[in-house]
Parts: sequence; structure tokens; C-alpha cells
Amino acid sequence: MSDLVVIVYPTEAKAEEMRQKLLGLQKEYLIELSDAVIAVKQDSGRVKLIQLFNTTAAGALTGGFWGLLIGAMFLMPLLGASIGAASGALAGALSDAGINDNFMKELSAQLKPGNAALFVLIRKMTTDKVLEAIKGSGGTVLQTSLDHTKEDALRDALAATHASGEASGGSALST
Repeated sequence: MSDLVVIVYPTEAKAEEMRQKLLGLQKEYLIELSDAVIAVKQDSGRVKLIQLFNTTAAGALTGGFWGLLIGAMFLMPLLGASIGAASGALAGALSDAGINDNFMKELSAQLKPGNAALFVLIRKMTTDKVLEAIKGSGGTVLQTSLDHTKEDALRDALAATHASGEASGGSALST
């Protein structure tokens, strides 16, 4: 079973830095992520999602390849490639893998403009080593599906040496 963790950061750059740190930990086999998405609340109030994996582009690439292959069999490779790319892009745009986009937008609507939320779907992790690696990196836990013990440990690890930054930056959530 996967666990969802949502952490709010004051900027998109800080959220991206944490996402890259988690991806690095994944390369070390300390954590296994299903999805990692950054949601940024823009000044206009709109929420922009920055996906880890672009399903539309992947669908277009895969569809183009298969369309080219099938089109070559019927001596129309360009037509096959273009039809395959278009249908693959459409299929990719309509599919939603990982965390539900509407859920992320609704939850991120309560952020202050300019703030970013990092949504992480964790399949499994070596908890003590991951918490040690992210210790003091800041951020405010917005929501998790972790048990209370693990959630408190996560909050403590994020805030380890970040107490002065919270006082100056204030809360990232609007009231």
C-alpha cells in the first residue's frame, strides 16, 4: 500500500530541490516513489501542476513509433506515424497515473500565491535513513496518510534546523 505525503514550501524552487533529493534517494534504493508532483499556486489564484512524467508526450512518442511501424507495413509510414502520434497524445492526455490531479488542485487552492506543495506517493521506504537525509530541509506538512508516529517523525525531521526560517517566512497556508 502506498502512502501520500504533501509538504508545502515557500517557493517552487525549494519544492523542486526536495523532489530532486527524493529522486536521488530513490537511486540509492532508500525510497520507492510512485509519483512526485509539484503544485504551484500562481498570483492569479490558478494552481499549476508540474508532473514528473508527461503522459501526453510519452503517448505521442509511443503512438508515433507504433504508427510508423504499422504504416510502414502498408507503405504509408508518414501517415501511420502522424495518426499514431495524434492518437497516442490523446490517450496520454486522457490518462491520469499516480495522484489524482483534481485532488492536488483542490488541496493546493488553500496555499498562498507563490507557494508550492510537493505531493509524493511513496510505495516503500527505509524510514530512518530517508528522514535523516531530509533532516532540516524545511517545509510544512500539509497532509499525510502516514500513521501518527511516522508523521510526527517527518515533521520533526523537516523542522530540525528550520525553526528560524518559519518565524521569518510565516505560514504558507492562507487563513
